[in-house]
Order: sequence, then structure tokens, then C-alpha cells
Amino acid sequence: MPIQENLTPLHGWRRKLYIIIFEADTRAGRMFDLGLIVLILLSLLTVVLESVASIRQSWGTQLKWLDWLFTIVFTAEYLLRLVCVHKPLRYARSFFGVVDLLSILPLYLGLFIPESRFLADVRVLRLLRMFRILKLTRYMGEARELKRAMLASRRKILVFLMSVIALVIILGTLMYVIEGEANGFTSIPIGIYWAIVTLTTVGFGDITPKTPLGQALASVVMITGYGIIAVPTGIVTAEIARGSSSTPADKQSATRLCPHCFTEGHDWDARFCKHCGGKLPRPANHTVS
Repeated sequence: MPIQENLTPLHGWRRKLYIIIFEADTRAGRMFDLGLIVLILLSLLTVVLESVASIRQSWGTQLKWLDWLFTIVFTAEYLLRLVCVHKPLRYARSFFGVVDLLSILPLYLGLFIPESRFLADVRVLRLLRMFRILKLTRYMGEARELKRAMLASRRKILVFLMSVIALVIILGTLMYVIEGEANGFTSIPIGIYWAIVTLTTVGFGDITPKTPLGQALASVVMITGYGIIAVPTGIVTAEIARGSSSTPADKQSATRLCPHCFTEGHDWDARFCKHCGGKLPRPANHTVS
């Protein structure tokens, strides 16, 4: 059973703040989230422009000030999210909590490691909230189905990867023996690197076989690569088809978010979270259609 304090609904100013920040179906919540998306896009544009040398020389100071302004706003928003939830540490460990934190750390780290500030592009992950804001929750359901299919096929994919690893080791060793150091295959690891590049049909061309036997082996590896690429795709596709045939389509649900485990997709008349059992706050009276 959940701890009783986790079942206590939000109240007072914390509940009002929670509805604005976390609920996308209220007018205030939607305005907040749309404004946040605009700021995220502008901050990404600032980071990208600052990476261009010619623009940095002319507008570097202004762009840095803008980046600091966005970071301060996102820092305040992150702190407000922690304030208005029941369990701040639980939100901090959630997916969006980690993304929110990572989006503000690069600029602070840039005080010690200047190049790290460009890692602020991780803010693009915050745009995943658009699925909730724009009422695209059924797309989140499709993402969960894809995740389920990949987890269900993980053993098959692991066996496949182990087989590919064994194959590239054998092929790399054969190419080292056939071509030798005189033709650029100076070691077995170099041969394995060539086998990986060739088997995946990337073909950088930095190392190529020179002998007829080596070229024949390379031809076999390239043809094999085309067949191997399709294997993991087929495994995951089969799991998706199996899940789609056995699971009825999800009904459209609201974008209410549980303040305890931070999962979405709860119906408007739901009183408790279907994932953790925590009590949900009552929805606001005025919603956006």
C-alpha cells in the first residue's frame, strides 16, 4: 500500500501552481506550456547561432547574455516544479525531471569547461512535452507500444548482436591473414573495424582489400550485410504486430498528470492513479477545448 502522505491531494497555492505548470488542459496551463516551448526554441536557436564562428565574432556577447537569461528562467521553472509536487526527489529522478536538470547544467558547467555550454542543446528533449500540450496523448500510447515491443524482443536482439560480434571477429581475422600489414590491415582490431564498416554497408573506404581473395571475401561480406540489416527490424516488427493483435485500441484520455509518479493519460473522472494508486487532484473547473 502507498504511504498515506503520498495520497494527500495538493491544496492551496501549491495546488494552483501545480495545475498551471503540470496540467495542459487548463487555459493557464496551456499558456504556460506554449510560452515554455517558445523559450526552448529560442534558447536552442541561441546555442546554434553561437556555434557559428562568424556570428559569434559579431554577436557573441549578446548571445551569451541571452543564453544566461534563458538558463535563469529555466532554473526558476525547475525549482517551481520541485516546490509544487509532493515528492521533489521523485520528480527529480523522473525522465522529465532529469531532462529539466540537464537543460540548465551546461551553462553553469561552462564556467569551468567553456565548451560544455553547447551541450545545452539537450533542451530539445523538453519539446517532448508537445505531445501532452497539443493533446497528442495517443502518440504517447504508440511510443509505449514500441517500447513494449523492443523489451519483448530484447533476448532475440541480444542473440543476434552476439552472432554479429562473433562474425565480425572471424571476418576481421580472415582479412588480416589474407591481406596482411602490407595492404593496410596492420592488426586484427583493424580487420574487425573493416568488417564492421563493410557489414553495415557504411563503406568509408579508408581501408580496402587489394588481393583477389580479399576482394572476394569483401563481396561476400557486403552481400551478407544487406540481409543482416533486416533481421532486427523484422524481430521488432513481429512483436509490434503481435501486441497490436492482442491489445485493444486505447481510448482517448485526458492529459492529467499524477503528482506522485508523474505518469500521464488519466481520465477526467479518475480519482486515483492507475499506475501507483496515488490520489489525483481534482481537475480545474475551466479547461481548454
